[in-house]
Amino acid sequence: MTGSKGQVGMELQGLSNQFPDFDFIFVDIDELDITDPAAVKTFFSENKVNYCINCAAYTAVDKAETETNLAWKVNTVGPENLALACASAKALILQISTDYVYHTQSTKPYIETDFTNPQGTYARTKLNGDEVVLRNHPGGAMVIRTSWVYSSFGNNFVKTMLRLGAERPELAVIYDQIGTPTYARDLALVLLQIVQKAENQSVDAKYFSGIYHFSNEGVTSWYDFAVAIFDIKKMGVKVRPIETKDYPTPAKRPPYSLLNKAKIKNAFGIEIAHWQKSLRECLELL
Repeated sequence: MTGSKGQVGMELQGLSNQFPDFDFIFVDIDELDITDPAAVKTFFSENKVNYCINCAAYTAVDKAETETNLAWKVNTVGPENLALACASAKALILQISTDYVYHTQSTKPYIETDFTNPQGTYARTKLNGDEVVLRNHPGGAMVIRTSWVYSSFGNNFVKTMLRLGAERPELAVIYDQIGTPTYARDLALVLLQIVQKAENQSVDAKYFSGIYHFSNEGVTSWYDFAVAIFDIKKMGVKVRPIETKDYPTPAKRPPYSLLNKAKIKNAFGIEIAHWQKSLRECLELL
């Protein structure tokens, strides 16, 4: 598991004891720099790797506009190095990706074969990462695109709202960006279930390659997401809806990010919780 100190990586660590069949190796940049091909090659030669879940990513969306080279190295070069190593080791790689790769005017939930139109460095480097992983390990690479990830770990929208809500009586939040929040723990559990099914050979091998979508069920806006957070926590914060144009950022955000998850549900027989249920679980931990 790369990116072990990130939101999904931390959730994977917390869930790992539920999967006693596996010996887990959790690494972050201090243990393995995935942008260094020699380091990746050495790591794979010294460790017997059957499965690799790549949670490492450059996710500072706005900062990526000025740190373009670093974003490219982490989001494109790193995944390519891992895919090449996994191909040599005949190991399955699961690459975590993003809804940002689409960014079209669609108002219909995206399916995995839809047209991509990345806007900005972050989105382009993530799409490039998807492409190099699939190209360098055909038949043994899965790209899991997700959206609006939050957790009790790390920095995310939920924790930002709780912090700002404790400081201010009123907040302005964008209402014209539509999508679905993803609780990192739910994503982590599905990743581990997929690996378990691969190990047990309980699902046809043809399903362990290609692009998949995962987020929680339901649909919302950032405004409604914020309102739900404060309602559940019983915080008397007034939330004012604003348009994207009222809150300009260096990187453009997708106006519509709903992901159709029929493919992953049908292939692996999983059930996905509604975002409000998962939000409550996370807020209880917080």
